Amino acid sequence: MSALPLLPASDKPLRLVGIARLAAEGETLREGHNVEYFTLPAKSLLNRCVSRRALPFTWTINPYRGCEFGCRYCYARYTHEFMEMRDGMDFEQKIYVKQHAADLLRHELRRVKSGESIALGTATDPYQPAERRYEVTRGILEEFARHHGFELGIVTKSNLVVRDLDLLEKIAGSNRLSIHITITTLDTELARVLEPRAPRPDLRLEAVRALRQAGLRVGVSCCPVIPGITDAPQQIEAVIRAAAEAGADHLFANPLFLKPSSAAIFLPFLEQNFPHLAENYRQRYRERAFLPESYGKRLSQLVRRLREKYRLFPDPRHKHAEKWPVDGFEEQMNLF
Repeated sequence: MSALPLLPASDKPLRLVGIARLAAEGETLREGHNVEYFTLPAKSLLNRCVSRRALPFTWTINPYRGCEFGCRYCYARYTHEFMEMRDGMDFEQKIYVKQHAADLLRHELRRVKSGESIALGTATDPYQPAERRYEVTRGILEEFARHHGFELGIVTKSNLVVRDLDLLEKIAGSNRLSIHITITTLDTELARVLEPRAPRPDLRLEAVRALRQAGLRVGVSCCPVIPGITDAPQQIEAVIRAAAEAGADHLFANPLFLKPSSAAIFLPFLEQNFPHLAENYRQRYRERAFLPESYGKRLSQLVRRLREKYRLFPDPRHKHAEKWPVDGFEEQMNLF
């Protein structure tokens, strides 16, 4: 069975090309709770990140297209639009599994020059539920474990990363490896509303602890900080305190930004769950994707003070990881 090509409003079929055609021809793998999985023939796995801003990485890898976690604020929903899928919900309900990922990576790593870092999981979580079955991420790590001298950063909301401790330790022995666990709140009920199918915050903290006990470099990404929902100083301090207690050696935080594709999901979500904030958000994000610079500065100052309070500083022996706390790196258009 093949995925059906989406049609435009007119009665003439849309001629799909490039990745949109490949996505439409993907074979259905399995159906879950309103989630469909498709194969996606991939021509390339390693993507050069082109941006006008200074970013903490040069290359990106995403083993999947789409993410089942369904985070209501997710900035990456726009990536399904490249496959002519305009409904923002498609991003979490139609998951594309990239084929032959490890083989592609084996040939493409020669493009990476000394000093260029690689980010795994910038537009889709590499440890989302599909990974338990298809193990694309594990195959990628198996390939990295055969090499030395690379700089790899992994971003995830899932404690499934601990499954790959054997490979992560091997990679870290011959490469520069840093792992970044995203934790936006410690409130389990709030997390379930904001990130309905992601692992609980306490499970993510356990993953931080396990990774550190294994001697790996691991930090916490408190991104995004959501105005009026997760940005109270006591909420942010709770995350930073818990990160420090779990052994994290760095932490960074960035405020929420909303691209049109994300706003189309997030604003109705606010109306239903936080109606008192809805009008404020409509005004703040009416003509911009980002909050005013003053908000970001206040957040940075708060986080800096709290990192000092809990002595949550990067290990000076691993200065490469200090590049990761760069405001707004999620905004870029070439992370998929």
